[in-house]
Amino acid sequence: MPFVKINLAQNLTEKIKNDISLSVHESLMAHFNVPADDYFHVIHEVRLTDLVYRSGYLNVPHSNNLVFIEITARHGRTVEMKKALYHSIAEKIAARTPVTMDDVFIVLTEVTAENWSFGQGLAQMVL
Repeated sequence: MPFVKINLAQNLTEKIKNDISLSVHESLMAHFNVPADDYFHVIHEVRLTDLVYRSGYLNVPHSNNLVFIEITARHGRTVEMKKALYHSIAEKIAARTPVTMDDVFIVLTEVTAENWSFGQGLAQMVL
């Protein structure tokens, strides 16, 4: 049930955006055991000047291809699962697009089951 927001500059093509989304979803399926049809992503395109960041942080260089990925997921995954997810996402994006592993910035927020509604005004995960 992850909900993913991908924030990136407008200069990236439709194919690159789709490849980034697919890379995230494939990684979620592999490392968080997310079903294939549990695919809810929003891609936010912003002007390059609206992405504010330093050219490097924690010895990681960043370029104009920096992509911010926000994942909201149900709590309960181990640290090892999270590390594997982050690496898989960055590796897949770098293999498919001009975005390097250095330019994949990921934030994971965990929430409990009652914090989800998939429609109809119901909390389907706690019924």
